[in-house]
Amino acid sequence: MKHYNLSRSMCEWDELDAWRAKIRERLARGDASLVPPFLLLALPGISAAEQRSCADLWLQTRIHDAALAHPEAVFSFARRPSGRLRIGYLSSDFHDHATVHLLIEMFEAHAREDFELFAFSYGVDDGKAMRTRLQQCFEHFVEVQALSNLQIAQCIHAAGIDILVDLKGYTQGSRSAVLAFRPAPVQVNFLGYPGTLGAGLCDYIITDPYLTPASSAADFSEAFAYLPDTYQPHGRQAEVGAQPTRSSQGLPDEGTVFCCFNQAYKITPEVFDTWCRILADCPGSVLWLLKDTLAEGNLRNRAMQRGISPERLVFAPHRPQVEHLGRLQCADLILDTTPYNAHTTASDALWVGVPLISIVGDTFAARVAGSLLSTVGLQALIADDLDHYHALACALAQDPPRLQALRQRLLRQRDASALFDVQRYTRHLEALYVLMWQAYQAGGPLSSIAAAPGN
Repeated sequence: MKHYNLSRSMCEWDELDAWRAKIRERLARGDASLVPPFLLLALPGISAAEQRSCADLWLQTRIHDAALAHPEAVFSFARRPSGRLRIGYLSSDFHDHATVHLLIEMFEAHAREDFELFAFSYGVDDGKAMRTRLQQCFEHFVEVQALSNLQIAQCIHAAGIDILVDLKGYTQGSRSAVLAFRPAPVQVNFLGYPGTLGAGLCDYIITDPYLTPASSAADFSEAFAYLPDTYQPHGRQAEVGAQPTRSSQGLPDEGTVFCCFNQAYKITPEVFDTWCRILADCPGSVLWLLKDTLAEGNLRNRAMQRGISPERLVFAPHRPQVEHLGRLQCADLILDTTPYNAHTTASDALWVGVPLISIVGDTFAARVAGSLLSTVGLQALIADDLDHYHALACALAQDPPRLQALRQRLLRQRDASALFDVQRYTRHLEALYVLMWQAYQAGGPLSSIAAAPGN
């Protein structure tokens, strides 16, 4: 699977069909313990049911191994007295990281009179201002990087955590295996991983009705914990740098700037072919991508093979968040990827007033941008398929007044949108935590819960 992962990062797609067939073969014979579930999120043609099967098989082995290696690690939970709920957030990303840029204002908005907040950090201290800001968000900021998974679980249990919230899932640097020891009475899959973690790890997944309709429940081991708007938090304090000139970014002064700052492994051959069709049908346009040394040459070559001059692909270097948000305003239209949508990059674009076109799919990862667009009232930019996506992009590029009106609408409605109302979002999330705790105390089988709409 390392070869497959490297190939996707390099946008080498020649063996994509063979890899998909190999993964399906392993799933069919119940042998996916060597297939990381994360790899399936961006693989076209893989269903949510197959993603769950992979996660279940991946996790079964690890829970079994943990139980054999540490038979003493069975935690019990005494009935706790009433009082503030103890919420523990587990992550390696408590520093200047994309996920934290989404979460920081939510952490700050938590009602301290009702919730006692713990951070269990197993990542690096980068020494930046965000790290200090995060440390001030929590009553208890616990450094656990040097501990084993079992020791982290023991630390969480000793702290008396009521609800443990995992922010990583199976993404890079994850130690979500800590949850296999069940150190907290209630365990939650939230934000970091767009899919199920498999049976036995988390009780709930934070979601919204667009992302996971009730009919998709069988594709998730977790019960749904529904927020009324969108599952993704995004505050209103995100500083936006000054907008640079297009020429300073290597972009033409005239013509449509299509943009996708998703990581290269999310780009599929079908999506890239459609991008090339869009460029061909929109003379003078360019495609602005995030610089990736591994993928850049392959993408330029593939564009040339499709009749598109390689110079029409412009690659942007990584920049600090404030500067990045400033330059993003140079884009005219964001072109999303599928089946793994833009997440933070989507809400960042909407925050600075750049419209986004996405394609609705059947998996969690393929519905994130649609959830965000629905929340800001731009459902018309959710395409049904690649042909619809192509038509929308060309229609907007060829109608500058319409595109400009969309931008102005976004900026005008931004502060009123639920997508950026972090106070509303946090109250709803806290309502879900209360419902989770009440369900745990009542006992019985888990079922979906929902926070009531309203402020």
